[in-house]
Amino acid sequence: MSHPVSRRHFLSASAGLFAAVGTGSIGNVLAADAPKSSLFKISLAQWSLHRRFFKDKADPLDFAVMAKKEFGIEGIEYVNQFFKDKAKDEAYLGELKKRADDNGVTSVLIMCDGEGALGDPDAAKRQTAVENHFKWVEAAKFLGCHSIRVNAQSSGTYWEQMKLAADGLRKLTEFGAQHKIGVIVENHGGLSSNGTWLSSVIHTVQHPGCGTLPDFGNFRVDGKIWYDRYKGTEELMPFAKGVSAKSHEFDDAGNETKTDYRRMLPIVLSYGYRGWIGVEYEGNKHSEAEGITLTKKLLETVRTELS
Repeated sequence: MSHPVSRRHFLSASAGLFAAVGTGSIGNVLAADAPKSSLFKISLAQWSLHRRFFKDKADPLDFAVMAKKEFGIEGIEYVNQFFKDKAKDEAYLGELKKRADDNGVTSVLIMCDGEGALGDPDAAKRQTAVENHFKWVEAAKFLGCHSIRVNAQSSGTYWEQMKLAADGLRKLTEFGAQHKIGVIVENHGGLSSNGTWLSSVIHTVQHPGCGTLPDFGNFRVDGKIWYDRYKGTEELMPFAKGVSAKSHEFDDAGNETKTDYRRMLPIVLSYGYRGWIGVEYEGNKHSEAEGITLTKKLLETVRTELS
């Protein structure tokens, strides 16, 4: 079923096009005319295997091999928590890169947590948080990633947090631009899970290197307060340099029970996005391997249907 394009949708899509021109990524936007078989590529977020790495003590160096050999996935999204003390260890990073390259796996991005609040009200702490991320920008460049994923954490009023987060993001993005590494923000709790707020933050940053990583499932603003995930994704997609296909549980027909992928993926694609969509299974009903496999299969099924 086709849907009329709203004025807001048109203007947002246009904004995404002009942003793409600024970053030299207009080819991704114009890829809407590309063969339907190339609608998007599937990557694997390392967090999908967090129990394997944290509880079972699996070696993070084996991540690329796991993605390719176990799941047939050729793009990976690292999580800095699994090699927190290795950001400047060239030997370790070299081995990570070698294993990815040897297995034909693309290093897509690094998800960065625990480095301080980029929107901290204290200017000195905010600057420290910005600088704490520098090593991950450099690591991402070394590995061949296109971006690091960060959080727009702050405190204060709605508008204060917007100003503070934009300030920290702008400074980090300027550093990232020196290394041709993007800085992308995930909706990850608090005001960042409010699509209107986060899209406004990116507008305020005013730098083509700063974008978003819409996560299908991370729209809980506080407690039981949830932002509409479809509306939020639509608001974030004009700035997207990555997309996270969050999943928790599947029914007997193979459909994710909280997110309608047949409704969500057309939103993603309607903004011209043709990059990686990361499998990020976070549930408990299925094992990690089962959850990853079910998410990948659902993405492939809907991609085929949309083709």
